Amino acid sequence: MKKFILGAICAICSFTAANAQATAPKFGHVNSQEIVQAMPEFATARTEIETLTHQYEADLQQMQEELQRKAEALEREEATLPENIKNRRNQELQDLYQRIQQTYQDNQQALQQAQQEKMQAITTRVLEAIKAVGQEGGYVYIMDVSGGIPYISTTLSTDVTAQVKARLGIQ
Repeated sequence: MKKFILGAICAICSFTAANAQATAPKFGHVNSQEIVQAMPEFATARTEIETLTHQYEADLQQMQEELQRKAEALEREEATLPENIKNRRNQELQDLYQRIQQTYQDNQQALQQAQQEKMQAITTRVLEAIKAVGQEGGYVYIMDVSGGIPYISTTLSTDVTAQVKARLGIQ
């Protein structure tokens, strides 16, 4: 009888240990920055932002050249102009300078907004793919290592970056 009870206890313990291993939580890690940079949408977004930046820079350059021309013209003619015309042209120069500054600020805000909008769409796709890989793989937690995580055990955590890339159709 003792052998039977001892055998039953051993069987229960081994069953419990095997069951605990089978249901052990799975942890994964991913490098989302690597994924984002490999996406064609990221390259497209970067090109569009660069094009927009060059366009804004060209517009500002034209405005600055106009300011320079008007300032030089005023400087050449200043001695011969009546006081009221000098004052009016000085005011025009100040207005143009303020318009340049305002345009620069507006352009910076527009660039920032465009970049946020484009990156939001990309980030959303990556997060959806990470969630799908997590659900399919039965992961409890997938940590993003691109944020500078000091240590992740590669024996206890699985790198799912390749799976997420595959889910997104990128290499």
